[in-house]
Amino acid sequence: MPEVEKLSTPLTIHNLLVNRSADSLAADARAGLTARPKRLPPKYFYDTLGSHLFEAICQLPEYYLTRAETAIFQRHANAIVTAIPNLTSIAEFGSGSAVKSRYLIAALLAQRDVVHYQPLDISPEILRQSAEALLESYAGLSITGYVCDYLQQMPPLERRHGGRVLVLFLGSNIGNYTPEEARALLQRMRQTMQPGDGLLLGADLAKDPRVLEAAYDDALGVTAAFNLNVLLRLNQQLGADFNLRQFAHRAVFNAAQSRMEMYAVSRVAQTVRLAALDLTVEFEAGEMIHTEHSHKFNVAQLAALAAATGFAPVQVWLDEREWFSSNLWVAV
Repeated sequence: MPEVEKLSTPLTIHNLLVNRSADSLAADARAGLTARPKRLPPKYFYDTLGSHLFEAICQLPEYYLTRAETAIFQRHANAIVTAIPNLTSIAEFGSGSAVKSRYLIAALLAQRDVVHYQPLDISPEILRQSAEALLESYAGLSITGYVCDYLQQMPPLERRHGGRVLVLFLGSNIGNYTPEEARALLQRMRQTMQPGDGLLLGADLAKDPRVLEAAYDDALGVTAAFNLNVLLRLNQQLGADFNLRQFAHRAVFNAAQSRMEMYAVSRVAQTVRLAALDLTVEFEAGEMIHTEHSHKFNVAQLAALAAATGFAPVQVWLDEREWFSSNLWVAV
C-alpha cells in the first residue's frame, strides 16, 4: 500500500515507491550490466546526492538549457497559463526543485485565488523540500505530491473546481527516451488528461555539436560526478565495489541520431562484484556503460510528435538564441 504523508493542511505526499525502489534498481542493474553493450537507466541518477548535483549543473555556464527555459518562462509565463481556459491546476512530471515551475504558478495565482500543484518525482527528499519551499512562497497554493517512477506508475491527475490541468514536462526530459519510448510515454500522459487540458513540453533544439558537448562535459567536472554517482549508488544500495577512480565520464554527440550520449568508461580491465545480486561483472579496458542520451529536435519534429500522441500544437516559445523550445499542446 502507498504511504500517504500529510505534512500540513495544504500539502499531501503519496509515496508510491514503498518497497519497490530497491527491487527495481536491482532488476535494472542486473539486466543492464549483463547486457551488450552495458547500460543503466538515467532515472537512477536522481537519488538525493544526484538531485543536488543536477541542481549544481543547472548553474554551470556551459549548461544553457535551464537558463534558456527559465528565460522563456520569465517572458511568457502569463501567456502560457492564459492559453488554457479555466486552468486551475498544474501537474509536473519530474518536478525536481520546481524552480522553473514557480514562474507559472505565480502567473496563475495572479489570475485566481487558489491553485493546485501536483508534482511527481522519484526523490522523496527533493519533492518534500521543494513543496515546502513553494508553500512558504505562495498563499493560495495547495500541493498533492507523488513520489513515483512515472514510467511504472502514473497516478491520475486530480481536478479541482471543475477546471483544467496544465501538465509540465520540462528540461528536455523527453529527449532522454528513444523515439518509440517518447511516443509511448506521451500517449500514457494523454490518457491521464481530458480534452482541453494542456501539456507544456520543454525540448532542446539541434545546434552546434561543440555547444552540446560542452553542456554535457563541463570544465569543473560536475556532470562527470553526476554521471558516476550512479555507480556510487550501486555501491551503497546493492553492495557493489565499483572503484569510481577507475571509471571516466564521456559525453559525445551522435550526429546520425541527433542526440548527446553519456557513458561511464572503464579505464582498465577490471572485475566488479554486486553482493546483493550475487553478480560478478567483467569490464574490458575502454568498455562503456551507457547511462543517458538526450535527443535534440527541430520544431517540425515536435509538431509531428504532438499529432502522433493525441495532442494539437498551440504555440511554441523560443529563447533569444533559439536554442530551446517550450511547446504548448492541447489534448484532443
